Amino acid sequence: MSSTSLRHQGNPLSEPLQQLAILETTERNQCVPFHETLASHGLPDLRSGSIETLQINVGKLCNQVCRHCHVDAGPDRREIMSRETLQHCLDVITRHEIQTIDLTGGAPEMNPHFRWFVQELRKLGRRIIDRCNLTILSAQGFTDLPEFLAENSVEVVASLPCYLEENCDAQRGDGVFQKSIDGLRRLNELGYGKPETGLILSLVYNPVGPSLPPNQDKLEAAYREQLATRFGIAFTQLYTITNLPISRFLDDLMQSGRYGEYMEKLLAAFNPETTSRLMCRTTLSVDWQGFLYDCDFNQMLDLKVRGNGPRHISQFDAASLHDRLIVTGRHCYGCTAGAGSSCQGALA
Repeated sequence: MSSTSLRHQGNPLSEPLQQLAILETTERNQCVPFHETLASHGLPDLRSGSIETLQINVGKLCNQVCRHCHVDAGPDRREIMSRETLQHCLDVITRHEIQTIDLTGGAPEMNPHFRWFVQELRKLGRRIIDRCNLTILSAQGFTDLPEFLAENSVEVVASLPCYLEENCDAQRGDGVFQKSIDGLRRLNELGYGKPETGLILSLVYNPVGPSLPPNQDKLEAAYREQLATRFGIAFTQLYTITNLPISRFLDDLMQSGRYGEYMEKLLAAFNPETTSRLMCRTTLSVDWQGFLYDCDFNQMLDLKVRGNGPRHISQFDAASLHDRLIVTGRHCYGCTAGAGSSCQGALA
């Protein structure tokens, strides 16, 4: 399937309220509510700790359209974080010394204020993560991005859902694999993925279809062998991330009639050992308008942080956000299935 055929076209499944309705009503009797599963394992409701990572979605504009994208990003999206909202984020980061700033999108580099923001974060000495789709590195107007990222010691987390071209292109669009390989080679030339440089290059694997990721360590070894042997590419580490039933992936599951099957698979694979390391405990997510969420997935379902505390980055109050009750739902089974899943890969 071509990338353009998946482009956001006002599909009702892309709207948060419609997605929530599906998640809450479809196969209701076959999918136990997440909080009940926690209780059945003697686990309390999830609560947050201190904020170690601020994950900022700087917009939904992207140069490609992937089948599994839970953001429903694409070239036709116009949601872009403003300079004013980014300044609010910067003020919070400065005052509260949040050490890790995780920039995501869309293609975060397409936000017109991306480079200014990265340079300001660099002045503060923060750890900066750029969730890069790799193909942006060869797009017109962005070909100097690899040098910019290296000069500012930005950690690159790059999506490469498979080391086989046909599988990668099936998920991300025709020709994406070769452009991704070209991007990885450019990053390697600048020192990314080489221990002595300190320039971190992490790859992200998402399953093709309704299945759980394989063992992260074993898959990383396979990636290293395949990419080194076939393309001479090196990288720092591999993250395996489970596809959550949100946005385009939810659309695919519904159209194929496999939503119930996939939810049963996630529920059967629930691993209580993952719950203590879930990213929502130490990460706060900010959407392009500045609203606050427990995680990026809740953001896409418009499930804002709970309670009467601050709900926008301009109202940030660390004390009110600490030890908050985390908003959960059936999609949370994706993060707790098998070895677990987070933006930093497997949990257990």
